[in-house]
Amino acid sequence: MATVDLAGILIDNLTINEALAKVGNFLTANTPHLIVTPNPEIIVDCQNNQGLKDIINQADLRVADGISLIVVSKLLGKPIKERVTGIDLMQKVIELAAKQGYSIFLLGSAPGVAEKAAIKLREKEPNLIITGTHHGYFNDADDYQIIKTINAAKSDILFVGLGAGRQERWLSNNLDKLGVKIGMAIGGSLDVLSGRKNRAPKWVQSLYIEWLYRLFTEPQRWRRQLALPKFLWLMFKPTNFPKIN
Repeated sequence: MATVDLAGILIDNLTINEALAKVGNFLTANTPHLIVTPNPEIIVDCQNNQGLKDIINQADLRVADGISLIVVSKLLGKPIKERVTGIDLMQKVIELAAKQGYSIFLLGSAPGVAEKAAIKLREKEPNLIITGTHHGYFNDADDYQIIKTINAAKSDILFVGLGAGRQERWLSNNLDKLGVKIGMAIGGSLDVLSGRKNRAPKWVQSLYIEWLYRLFTEPQRWRRQLALPKFLWLMFKPTNFPKIN
């Protein structure tokens, strides 16, 4: 499988349908698999965090969550096939799970959000098996009980939305203790699926200005938006041109 190197972070060069086919293979395997969704913020954070960088690069599937990754890769002559956002891939995986009888567990966001997301998902996919939910407001001391709860639920797929960095580390540290086939980092997807937050309209997405929409709707995120110019600076340094492996 071809990968594109963006500032030392490996991105699998796949369309969303190709990524979904990989997920299908993971679900028939006997070992757990980690799915991550690198975006500019994560790539910037990885520059000073070798542990997170290793987690991303060693994950079983790493999709390009961010239109800037696609645009930059094209400008540098090593195009990534398609943007595959975490929430889009999550929804495709949920559709697959509903059709093929796989079960899911939702972990993350504020208290009550995962439960609301579960209700809406069941409305959309009546055949979907949701074995449990849990909020993301916990600390390391709670890990044992949360792992026990997830294992008791006997889920096939675990979606984890604990915020960039924390969710990847949590999954990397605990995936081998969990009885799931797939652990996927999903960022703030539960907030959107529950209706707590709105996703940018399609026309905003098509103009590549989702970052501006988020800045207007969530001005408290302005520090996070600084990741985009930092990412562009990283990518246009001559030493960081992408390579196909």
